[in-house]
Amino acid sequence: MHDSNRKTQLVVIGGGPAGYGAAFMAADLGLDLVLIDPEENPGGVCLYRGCIPSKALLHVARVINETQESSEWGVTFAKPKVNLDKLRAWKNGVVDRLTSGVGQLVKQRKFRHLRATAAFQDNHTLNIRELGGAEYTLSFETAIIATGSYPTKLGKLQPDSPLILDSTSALELEDVPQTLLVIGGGYIGLELGSVYAALGSKVTVVEMTAGLLPGVDRDLLNVLQKRLESKFEAIMLNTTVTEMKAQANGIKVTLDNKSGEKTSRIFAKVLVSVGRRPSSSGIGLENTKVELDQRGFIKVDSQRRTAEPNIFAVGDVAGEPMLAHKGTHEGRVAVEAIAGRPVAYDPAAIPAVVFTDPEIAWAGLTEAEAKDKGIDTEATRFPWAASGRAITLGRTDGLTKLVIQRETERILGVGIVGPGAGEMIAEGVLAIEMGANVTDVGLAIHPHPTLTETVMESADLFRGTATHYYRPKRKK
Repeated sequence: MHDSNRKTQLVVIGGGPAGYGAAFMAADLGLDLVLIDPEENPGGVCLYRGCIPSKALLHVARVINETQESSEWGVTFAKPKVNLDKLRAWKNGVVDRLTSGVGQLVKQRKFRHLRATAAFQDNHTLNIRELGGAEYTLSFETAIIATGSYPTKLGKLQPDSPLILDSTSALELEDVPQTLLVIGGGYIGLELGSVYAALGSKVTVVEMTAGLLPGVDRDLLNVLQKRLESKFEAIMLNTTVTEMKAQANGIKVTLDNKSGEKTSRIFAKVLVSVGRRPSSSGIGLENTKVELDQRGFIKVDSQRRTAEPNIFAVGDVAGEPMLAHKGTHEGRVAVEAIAGRPVAYDPAAIPAVVFTDPEIAWAGLTEAEAKDKGIDTEATRFPWAASGRAITLGRTDGLTKLVIQRETERILGVGIVGPGAGEMIAEGVLAIEMGANVTDVGLAIHPHPTLTETVMESADLFRGTATHYYRPKRKK
């Protein structure tokens, strides 16, 4: 880089959805900026090794499952034949198309993108190391840290073996193992476990707590777990892995349940999906006043500003939930704050989706969270068995649930489980953010026959007036 270019008004470190979202917003506001990321095109874990490739494979898994379900409707297919090379190429093509598209957006906005790594020398200087080997310093007025997160390992418990996968290597689809152990019953483990199960692996899930997807509403989880139990070889709760040994025939795993019983099994491969950690080390934060919490997340205020006034942090590195859309929103807030606008990060609802089959989606407060906050609520539950559209899909196991503040009748939370739940949850987010009550949602005419009708009828259930599901009017 020429000496005259070794300074900038704003530098964004990290090219994931939080980072490139911030950079695009900054360019649109006319700020001089540099985006630092080692990839050829921005995209981060989400586009390259997370959200996008996993959803491409989950779509394939859903298609395979539908060929099996269709026999109940009188349409029978031969057992699907999977061409792994072609499937892998298609998945990679999806990633390439999207990352190339992001790269075009960088060119259209005409800001500098350095393929490099960066570390803070002080609160106004970065040490830059380009992929080509060039090293120099870059001075900046303000900085946004968007370095993301990485998969958690099991430390000494996890041997170094190609048979042990994480969320990145599992997406490479080198083969379809005959047996697969998934350690961790969170959304990553269940999503990738669903993919491998559809492709032919016998999948066992081990979760150390008493339930899958800790923190998710149990009404929603029960629907998913019942279906997963029919797709997976086993789901073992209250169970921990105490030892793993790599052998010629696979990974020997010792399991310990809550009763203290130990069992050993051999799996062709093991997927470790026990969470992610913030990428906050190795970037020179010790040379600044930026502070970390006990888990390694960067501490920020409502504008995503750190303890160093000119340095901001957004996305996974700035705290949970570790969701791409949350990071993008944070990035935009940080840029607007840098531009002098009166903004704050204060969402009433951050939607979350588990892209299993069925999908689970939720936003706002769950019943348990409302109870913990001392809020008097009432929950309505509309079963998809009463939905005409769900019946035509042969998927009546779904549920739409609203958490409603009893006194004000405001909708505080929305939860949905069923096919397409992730596409439906945005209505719930809008209702919560706009302060809508059950009357607002119930009087909004929804198209028939659709799954979105279940949101309207869930609202009507509050007063016992749902058209397609009878529940006596509540007592006042």
